[in-house]
Amino acid sequence: MLTSERTVSKTGLDVAALKPKECDVRRALDLPFDTVAIDYEGREHLPESDVLDELVAEKRVLLTTPVRADGFDPLGDDSLYETLPPEVGRVFVAGHPAYLTDAERSRAIAPRLGAARERDADAWVGTEGVERVALAAGGPQYELLSRTTDRDVRALRAAGFEDTIALYAPTVCAADDDEILDAVGGYVSRRGPVRRALPEDAPVDSSATGRAREVLLKASRDYALVGSPDEVGERVRELKDLGVDVMVGYPARGVDEFLD
Repeated sequence: MLTSERTVSKTGLDVAALKPKECDVRRALDLPFDTVAIDYEGREHLPESDVLDELVAEKRVLLTTPVRADGFDPLGDDSLYETLPPEVGRVFVAGHPAYLTDAERSRAIAPRLGAARERDADAWVGTEGVERVALAAGGPQYELLSRTTDRDVRALRAAGFEDTIALYAPTVCAADDDEILDAVGGYVSRRGPVRRALPEDAPVDSSATGRAREVLLKASRDYALVGSPDEVGERVRELKDLGVDVMVGYPARGVDEFLD
């Protein structure tokens, strides 16, 4: 099912997040979003500079750059910085271990985030797994939607945090439980509290039954944006009322869901 621009607009999403292992990121040119965020999924999947040139000619582009990875290490090999168009914005992250070598995983995160922020004060800072370090580094905070997001955002704003809070969430514009589980069941099953609550060896897609299905469906609403476009839009409005500035949606069923 294709999602119309009118339907996408109902969700209130501000940015589309694309994964270069899953799609040609030039598909962003077809999406009704002014900004696109491109995830880092290993150096071999880093978009070529000419592709990024195409995108920045029409869109605001944010590129995830892991500060522990060779090529993006501000305290070591930073050669990849020179290959990126200057118009490409950065999202500094520690880097997912799955996309790092053993040597890269062993590098200290805090001084590298600090050095990266000195280089680019406008960059977003990804908080997954390094929330306190990211907050200390300052700048726009890029968070994952979770079951504690509401409380965390309230606390940040109550404490006087005035910078941008951007929030990332896999998005499924569907009300059917099977479609939701097939799209995000695997993702939510990897969240710590969900993993601990699931029965051992339980399926995590639409074939899940009983207790596993109940846990996964509840988690899908904690860690993702799911439901009809109106339902997604209502949740997005709740989050923005709490203090979230930018909602970033990853089309969990494929880019076509975000097409006009």
